[in-house]
Amino acid sequence: MTEPLDLAQCIARAAASRKATDLIALDLSGIVDVCDYFVICSANTARQADAVMDAIEERCREDLGAKPFALEGREQKRWILMDYGSVVVHIFLPEVREYYRLERLWGDAPALVFDEEAGTLVPAPAEIAVEVAGDAESEAVE
Repeated sequence: MTEPLDLAQCIARAAASRKATDLIALDLSGIVDVCDYFVICSANTARQADAVMDAIEERCREDLGAKPFALEGREQKRWILMDYGSVVVHIFLPEVREYYRLERLWGDAPALVFDEEAGTLVPAPAEIAVEVAGDAESEAVE
């Protein structure tokens, strides 16, 4: 069985290979029982979102033998959700990502960012974690 972090790493590498932007993983393992990680990224166009999704499917199948249990949003390509069980992938067009703001909603989750040089997810710098959490707190007060 594939470890959730290994799956999240594979997903992140595949998304980065298709130039997905603002790639972040949220560690939800101590927060919810539904999944261990959200991997969230943006694609500039519907065509790019489709390419990112295809790359994730192919890389996870080839490298880990993993297939998504469910795919949502494939037709509209504004918000594609890929459910791998322990990891849920969200591929957004920028305006849709800004509207839903999942990083802020789950601001108390430890964040990992994609280090392009290392080709891996690494713990987010403190200022990013504080920014995401701070945004969630300020919105709760409003």
